[in-house]
Amino acid sequence: MNSLKPSVVCIGAGPAGLTAAYQLTKSGIPVTVLERDPVNVGGISRTESYKGFRFDIGGHRFFSKSAEIEALWQEILGDQFIDRPRKSRIFYRGKLFDYPLRAVDALLKLGIFESFLCMASYAKARLMPKHAPKNFEDWVTNQFGARLFGIFFKTYTEKVWGMKCSEISADWAAQRIKGLSLGKAVWHALVPKKLANRGETIKTLIDSFRYPRLGPGQMWEAAAAKVEQRGGKVLRGQTVTGVRRDASGKWTVTAVDAEGVEHRFEADHVISSAAIRDLATALEPMVPSQVKAAADSLKYRDFLTVALVVKDRGRFDDNWIYIHEPGVKVGRIQNFKSWSPELVPDPTLNCYGLEYFCFEGDNLWSSDDKDLVDLARRELVHLGLADADEVVDGHVIRQPKAYPVYDDAYQDHVATIRNWVDNAAPGLHLVGRNGMHKYNNQDHAMMTALLTAENIAAGHAKWDVWQVNQDAEYHEAGEDRGRALTERLVPARA
Repeated sequence: MNSLKPSVVCIGAGPAGLTAAYQLTKSGIPVTVLERDPVNVGGISRTESYKGFRFDIGGHRFFSKSAEIEALWQEILGDQFIDRPRKSRIFYRGKLFDYPLRAVDALLKLGIFESFLCMASYAKARLMPKHAPKNFEDWVTNQFGARLFGIFFKTYTEKVWGMKCSEISADWAAQRIKGLSLGKAVWHALVPKKLANRGETIKTLIDSFRYPRLGPGQMWEAAAAKVEQRGGKVLRGQTVTGVRRDASGKWTVTAVDAEGVEHRFEADHVISSAAIRDLATALEPMVPSQVKAAADSLKYRDFLTVALVVKDRGRFDDNWIYIHEPGVKVGRIQNFKSWSPELVPDPTLNCYGLEYFCFEGDNLWSSDDKDLVDLARRELVHLGLADADEVVDGHVIRQPKAYPVYDDAYQDHVATIRNWVDNAAPGLHLVGRNGMHKYNNQDHAMMTALLTAENIAAGHAKWDVWQVNQDAEYHEAGEDRGRALTERLVPARA
């Protein structure tokens, strides 16, 4: 039956690669998924484990405005979902501030004197705004004043992206902090919601979300199992070293397993969710020099998580907190028990994931695991979120290429690569966050894979996958899936 159907190799077993494989097997299309990790599937959405503790890498809330994606999650995981309350706050000067910011909450917790200075700074910004702001710092200062910018925006933003706020484009701020100002925040905090909104559609954050009881990797382990039940293959510990297309149009993907043994896989189509920079290396020598140069120019932001097992003293119940203290390197702290109690095997303990944003190979990334655990312990105690004797163990998890960086030249580089793929590499499909160098969440990474699978099954390009982008607002189910969606921006240099 499969003799007339195209064969497919998927590079990467993250949300995009496994979604594509899952959808293809529904159509009876033979598919092989190659995953570099020797143990886990799920990519950045995997679940790591250590001594019975489970860790969510980066935090994954299972909520989407796409009914199709919601239905797909339910189809794969079924009754293994639990409902969890959504809660995230900002930690500053030993206090937790509501996020998104509520003016009354923020001003009360800052204290009378600091609140007065913030209001004076805000008044100055409104009376003497910086005209035509070109960078993130100027734009946010115009909206909130210099003092609130310094407290609630500067430190965390610079930790995450490794760039000064004065170097980040104002366009990014305008997109990510849509229409918000301190005046509007005060208005919405003090006036009844219906009157304050005056019929506007106000974008709000969800109050709860679904979550796999054993972490996000449970979703992708289930997806991999279903792919294999339908005759597909999910091979772990496979590092792709070569991707070639011959004169007949057939693709050959070469991979090396954990024992160093080389394997070859032939297919009519290759779906890649691997980082474009890595894929381009595997495509040599067939990829032209200018395309390879464009791929090599793409940049990524990496991070590592130091998971600290602590005696549970109920310090905070958020899913995570953003750390705005300038005196520490940690940027965000996950509370794994608040994601799911089943991530923590002992009810008397908890586990915090301290996230450090860095670049692969820098001093932080290259530090010894013991030194990183010691750093995390010191910072957790310094923040007052644990006493020294409460920390009982630690474990380090590194995540390369976590965030594609949108610098001032990335669009040109991606356009060069896409143009070559479209015109010179028929049968090669780029999907997912790193596969397309798009800062998308997992639901939209999945959508790019679904549409690609449909294109392959149909035998022609029904959908333009590059029109799928990610922001907190996008088209509801029932609208044309092929329409362009609002892109989720990440910083570009001013």
